[in-house]
Amino acid sequence: MVDVERTHEPEITHPVQQCLPDGRLNPEAVGWSRHPLHDCNLLGRWGRKKRWEYWCVTTDTHMFSLTFADIDYFGLAAVGFMPDYTEARITEKVGIVPFGLGMAMPPTAGVGALSVRTPGLKVVVNRTESATLLRSTARTVGSHRIEVDLRIETPPGHETLNVLVPWSEHLFQFTSKQNCLPVEGTVVCDGTAYEFGPHNSAFGCQDFGRGVWPYRTAWNWASASGRLTDGTVLGITLGGKWTDRTGVTENGIVVDGRLHKLGEDLDWEYDRRDFERPWRIRAPRSGRVDLEFVPFCDRAATLDLGVLSTRVHQCFGRFHGTVVSDDGDEIAVTDLLGWAEEHIARW
Repeated sequence: MVDVERTHEPEITHPVQQCLPDGRLNPEAVGWSRHPLHDCNLLGRWGRKKRWEYWCVTTDTHMFSLTFADIDYFGLAAVGFMPDYTEARITEKVGIVPFGLGMAMPPTAGVGALSVRTPGLKVVVNRTESATLLRSTARTVGSHRIEVDLRIETPPGHETLNVLVPWSEHLFQFTSKQNCLPVEGTVVCDGTAYEFGPHNSAFGCQDFGRGVWPYRTAWNWASASGRLTDGTVLGITLGGKWTDRTGVTENGIVVDGRLHKLGEDLDWEYDRRDFERPWRIRAPRSGRVDLEFVPFCDRAATLDLGVLSTRVHQCFGRFHGTVVSDDGDEIAVTDLLGWAEEHIARW
């Protein structure tokens, strides 16, 4: 047991709208909650609104991801599959939808259906009261074929990290990070079936985002889900840059389905010349996070359209170190599979 510095951030316990009727930030929406309670009723501000849903499902040996995004200028759908961590090769398909036409995206996390079809790619996301169903077919450059049928469960009472981050009354973001979600199903890649389930520690993470963003932005994000040697199911969500000095963070750990919120800005140390060198993520004041992240793959992507550009380094690897719960329990982390990323954008 160690002494614990609890978060100072306001906890939201009832449904709340993100925006006032004129589109400005609703001050009562600022804070965090254990379940998605925000109605992201974004209004106006064309070109500044960003909506996305991202899923990443990991096992002991392989990984699948799905992105569904509308950033006003265009919409994007993408799937990616890494069949073997030892080879660290990702097969991907990206589809673009001009101005996001037809990409209806629900204002609340965990509800509503999503679907999109572009040349060579079909994505359908359906939801029940207890699960998200991901189905997709894709034919990539090089004639690789991916077929996806996954069921991501939301256990009863499972807590997640939900945060409204304010930059100003006109610029703000709601994010829902939902990790440690059990997954079952299959991804078929080039005729070979890859199973997902309890037998290979399949866990899913959803990143739900809705907000009004500045033109230039940068962020760090780290996430991991897994079962420790003592049977504890541990989830980690850590962020940086975009939340610094706003008074709110997207930092928290989930221990056996219970969220422990951290309110401290973190220190991120990594080599921007070589993202596959080890990273270090620390809570310098409280000591509640002290992790080394060792990548085995750098999933780099760049889009440059002049006034619009994004550059992402999403590294997959394993976490080692310690995190501390709200109860003061120091939890040892060894070989916890996940990812850490840097994203820089003009959008």
